Amino acid sequence: MMNQKMKAQMFYAPGDVRFEETDIPTIGPEDMLIKVKAALTCGTDLKTYRRGHPTIITSVPSTFGHEFAGEVVAVGEKVTQFEVGDRVVGANTTPCFECYHCKKNEYSLCENLNYLNGAYSEYVAVPGHMLKYNFYKIPESLPYEQAALLEPLACAVHGADRIPVKTGDDVVVIGAGPIGLMFMDLLALKGARVIAVDLSDYRLSLSRQFGAAGTVNAGDKGHVQRVKEKCNGGRGADVVVEATGFPEVWENAINMVRPGGTVLTFGGMKKGTSIAIDCQKFHYEEINLKAVYHHTPYHVQWALNLLTNGSIDGAKYISGVYPLENAIDALESIARQEGIKYAVLPE
Repeated sequence: MMNQKMKAQMFYAPGDVRFEETDIPTIGPEDMLIKVKAALTCGTDLKTYRRGHPTIITSVPSTFGHEFAGEVVAVGEKVTQFEVGDRVVGANTTPCFECYHCKKNEYSLCENLNYLNGAYSEYVAVPGHMLKYNFYKIPESLPYEQAALLEPLACAVHGADRIPVKTGDDVVVIGAGPIGLMFMDLLALKGARVIAVDLSDYRLSLSRQFGAAGTVNAGDKGHVQRVKEKCNGGRGADVVVEATGFPEVWENAINMVRPGGTVLTFGGMKKGTSIAIDCQKFHYEEINLKAVYHHTPYHVQWALNLLTNGSIDGAKYISGVYPLENAIDALESIARQEGIKYAVLPE
């Protein structure tokens, strides 16, 4: 496919993304070329479109988008685990396995994460290191658009794996966006009684389809106390998962948890953001405050198993489809909270 062109959404600057022709990526002997069959919208891509991204996009113009699945159309001469025609999906990053954190098995904190862009394109070249550790074949039974959920689901699986949730626990998930709904799905699978908290009645109604047994609107006066009253006889939740990325919500999460409970802060915030904690409550109630970021190869494989065996129904997360040329319209739709995720289809 040397010297051939493809259509792609090209990022030039915040707010300046152009649908145009660019070269089909070339591959080396350890790489492979994928024809994108389905990409998905993501809040990270929306933020990138609006503000740029210091690590995902380091030079412009650049392809962008990071959740996709597709078909192998070319492989390098040293690639043995994949062949032309394979249906594949993978994560958009891979740890280096050599840095300080990787040697401690803290792969989500890798100092040299390898990034992959280009979901909103007709073709993506995948480097050999990523093929080796974070790419997988998918069965015919798993549609491409559902397989493309792999990366965000792996992040939620990582978070759910790091909190002590048992059957019968009262668990609160704040934020009923795609990641929050994934947490609800996963925690309900663990046998928890999940309560969803969000500002949107529409999203709260959706949360019932993802395992939420109860809902509380965060816009209601006294909603923190209302949440506590629903959990453990008014003591508060066993676990609270924060999935919004707002400082006041982190604070609310700490105030919703029972003594001895755990708060998982998953929603990220910009550098320099701070929160206020009642130190007496934090200390004397032995609150466990935990942060989890990104995913690991272990959790990527776990997430794929959940999608493949049907434990997680990927179809529930896809609210509609857009053609590749309208990928920005799809991102703006999720910005307006119209649906959960949209599939962006090159064909």
